[in-house]
Order: sequence, then C-alpha cells, then structure tokens
Amino acid sequence: MKVLGISAYYHDSAAALVTDGRVVAAAQQERYSRRKHDAGFPAEAIRFCLESAGASLDDIDRVVFYEKPFLKFERLLETYLAVAPRGLVSFATAMPQWLREKLFQREHLGRELRAFGQRRDWARRLLFAEHHLSHAASAFFPSPFVEAAILTMDGVGEWATAALGRGSGNHLELLREIHFPHSLGLFYSVFTSYCGFRVNSGEYKLMGLAAFGEPRFAGLIRERLIDIKPDGSFRLNLDYFGYCTGLRMTNAKFHALFGGAPRAPGEEITQRHKDVAASAQAVLEEVVVRMARTAARQTGARNLCLAGGVALNCVAMGRLLGEGIFERLWIQPASGDAGGALGAALLAGADNGNRALLEDDAMGGVFLGPGFDQSEIERRLRESGARFSVLEEAELIRRSAESIAAGRVLGWFQGRMEFGPRGLGARSILADPRRAETKDRLNREVKHRESFRPFAPAVLAEHAGEWFDLPVPSPYMLLAARVTRPEIPAVTHVDGTARVQTVDGSRNPLFARLLAAFHALTGCPVVLNTSFNVRGDPLVCTPGQAFRCFMGAGMDVLAIGRCFLEKDEQDPALTTDYWRGLAD
Repeated sequence: MKVLGISAYYHDSAAALVTDGRVVAAAQQERYSRRKHDAGFPAEAIRFCLESAGASLDDIDRVVFYEKPFLKFERLLETYLAVAPRGLVSFATAMPQWLREKLFQREHLGRELRAFGQRRDWARRLLFAEHHLSHAASAFFPSPFVEAAILTMDGVGEWATAALGRGSGNHLELLREIHFPHSLGLFYSVFTSYCGFRVNSGEYKLMGLAAFGEPRFAGLIRERLIDIKPDGSFRLNLDYFGYCTGLRMTNAKFHALFGGAPRAPGEEITQRHKDVAASAQAVLEEVVVRMARTAARQTGARNLCLAGGVALNCVAMGRLLGEGIFERLWIQPASGDAGGALGAALLAGADNGNRALLEDDAMGGVFLGPGFDQSEIERRLRESGARFSVLEEAELIRRSAESIAAGRVLGWFQGRMEFGPRGLGARSILADPRRAETKDRLNREVKHRESFRPFAPAVLAEHAGEWFDLPVPSPYMLLAARVTRPEIPAVTHVDGTARVQTVDGSRNPLFARLLAAFHALTGCPVVLNTSFNVRGDPLVCTPGQAFRCFMGAGMDVLAIGRCFLEKDEQDPALTTDYWRGLAD
C-alpha cells in the first residue's frame, strides 16, 4: 500500500511517501522554493517523493493531510468570538483567506493534486488526520518500540496543544489532551518574541541564549503566568498574553512584569534578556518532566516517543533523559509540522496493518530527500562555473580530513538530503572542534548569525562515552549532554553542554569514515557539524545551491560527491554576498 502524506498552509510544508509501512521518501518544500519555513502547497516535494518511487499519483492508494481544517476553523472562530471586540482587525484579515483557501481544503487540495494524476475519486482517496494524531504517529510508528508512551507538544493543532498517548504494535491512541489557548509551545514562543526572535523559527535561539542567564524570573512565571499541576497539565493566565487576538504575542501587562518592552531585532541583548530566556527554559523543562512522569504512570510503558515542536528543544530532552523516568526515549527528528506529513502517511498505513518495525528505527538516518549521482554532480558544477578535481573516495576522505585538521572549513555534500531541520552529515559544514576561535569564525564569516549561538559535535558512536556524559546513542542531534573533556571548546556551550550527534557506519558510512580519518590524524573522534546553509536560508538541496553557498560564505573547501573544490581556485567573479537579503 502506497500512502502520500502532506502538510501545508501553516509553516514547514512537506510531503512524505510510505509504502507498506516503510518510509520511502520525505522532503520539505522550503528546500525547493528556497523560502525558509515555506507554507505553500508542497508541489515539488510531492513530485520528488513520487519520482523517488517511480510512481505517479495514480499509483497512490491514499493521500492524507496532516490536520482537519474544519476543526481548526472552529477553534479560530470560537477564539475570535470569545475575545471580541479585541482581535477584530486580525479576524477581518484572516477570514477572507480561510474562506477562499483553507476552510474548503478538500476542494483546494483536489485541484492541486489533479495536476499530478488523472483520477478523480478524491472523496475516497483523500483523508484528513488530526494534527496531534499525526505527530503521535510520526513519533511511534518509526520508532524501534513495540510498545511505548507518547507525548506530543507544540503550539496548537486544531484544538490540542499537547497530547499523551500510548502505542502498541499497529495501534495508537491518545488518552489525554491539553487544549488551546493553554499551550506549552506558545508559552515558549511568547518568550521567543519578547526576546526579539521570530516566532516559529527563533525558539532554538532562545534555548541557546538561556545558557547565558540565570532563571531568576522562574518563580514569577510560575506565580503569575502559568499554573502547573502535579501531573504536568497547566493553565496560562491569559491576562498577560496577546496571541488570542492575533495582534501580538505579549501585552503591556507582560512587559511591566519583566521590566521593559520587547527587544527589537538588532537591539542589544542584555543580561535581563538572558535571564528571561533561562527562566522560560526552566519552566518549560519542569512541565515536560511532569508530563513524562504522568505518561509513565498512566501507561506503564518503559519507552517514550516524542514529537511536536517542543520535542526539538534538545536541552529539555537531555534533562528528560537524565531524569531516568523511561528506559529509552525516541524523538522524531522532524518533530515540527514537516514531520506531520510523515505521521499522517504512517497513520493510514498502520490502519491497514502495515508497520515496518526495525531493530533501530524506520527513519533511514533521515536521509530521505533527493540525492545526485556523480555524473549529475559534475554536470551541475560545470554549469555553475565551478573548478574541481574528481578524486577516488579514499583520497576524498583523506583530503577532507586533512583540511579540517588544518583549521579549514569544509562544505560536505553527500548522498540523499536530510529530512528535518538538522544537517546530519549529508548537507553539513564541518570544522575542527579543538580550536576555540572556530566558533566565532563560523558564526561571523560562514553562518552570519548571532555570536552566542553554539555549534554541535558529531562524534563516532563508539567513542561518544569518552567525550560526553551520554549513556545512549543520539544519531539525530536531539539530546544535549555534558562535555567531559576540555579539548573541544568550539562545540562546548557556555554551560558545559553540547547537542551531540553520534555517528555510526550503518546510517552514514561515508561520514563515519571521515570522522575515523580525522580521529586517526588528530586523536579526536569529534568534528564540529552545522547545517549546510547560512542564516535565513534553507538547507542546500542541489549541487548548484551548494556551490553558490560555498562561494558566498566563508568556507575554504567543498567535497560534493567525489568532486573536491578549493575556494582559492575558483573564479573570483563568482563570489557573492549569498546571505544578504535572506529572511532571518
């Protein structure tokens, strides 16, 4: 059975194809449109998924959308009525689009899908799953667990903002939900906005900033903003929030509580902002841990699966692991709305008895996007004006490892593109973690981002325990752990932790060979790994995009397939300010 999952029209649109319970392909639309967090219909992502399987849409048994538009419209309408006349401007702005496009999404999706195939029986083949059920399916069905508790936490779906569930075999059920406007994801987004970062994309900045502060406002937050129950359920004091009216995330009462107006983008980050970030992070972690204890108690499960945007908070996930509530955690690496497309497809497949239960997990290392053979890479590089050498694989590994060891910054483009927000060794920028100056150089000259932002280490799995206080594998860079050795300052955050990626030869053999070669040269099995993009730009998808990014950012060398490029051998006329003008 072939099932196509789709997420669209909010942020991070994506498509995923599942065949007989096996994840075949998945990609985000932003990688094609080059608009970060693109919310449009994922036509190019769908086309890739179909082409990767050698199929047309007529061969697809089910198309599943990741949420139910009528329920979402009901929530929006009831919210606007509840706060009237506040929010009238937002209501008047949103309703025409809803009535034109979103409310009647079955018809709208049908029109879009007819461009891919000749069938017209959409009434039978086009299905809609609830938002948090899609998240739960994306968490449980690809996991290696036969049975597990499930937690999903995000901003909001239709009504639910968090859900507790249980999975067993092909069966999944949600047992409890928290409903809008009480939302842990929106709670964190409020503080993201207050500290001057963009909602739905800057939450990881708030998480990074939190390590520089003290949680001196945490008690005030618990006293005034959020009533946390022992079981992890909670209620927000809506007197301090503005998101229900759609006009702004915070209000004057919130600003007075924290001693000033929201920070404008570009303004100085003060110690107060750092302390606010640390306080929001501390409260979020408290809620997550309490929810997990309730999930363990209510389900009796020894394993926990997580998804939704909050699950991408690697500091909270590291804290949860350290609490020892569950024996094992499995976090969906594409936990945001993009992963909802995958969950929707898996949900429909499981309903028909299909689930690919594997010893590890069913995500294929998240290398589910497009790849390019050597001849295609060479052709596209020539078209871009690139000058390159074609090396044997062993020589490519050797020269790449030597470049990193010499302090050079390497662009690394190999195999199929990652699905989800992280570059995990297919579309990565790599550097030497032993040099303290590497962090500042990468933030300033390569990524063009804030100086406080940390970088992640990729470590050979068999050596992870020697360098990090991490008792479990972390292949998807979703767990923060304490760094136990001083030799890698470029990937050690100010609080002594790092967001660790463990690398083994089964998921990504070429990347593992590179790390092994670097280890042989230096005695260090760790490299700095950050995604192959610059601030405001999606992860590079094609060889041409990789070359343009290479020429527009401060990388020194590029390994793309078996092609090896030196920056100083390129035509200077091709150098650009690639990052300028990109949306943050």
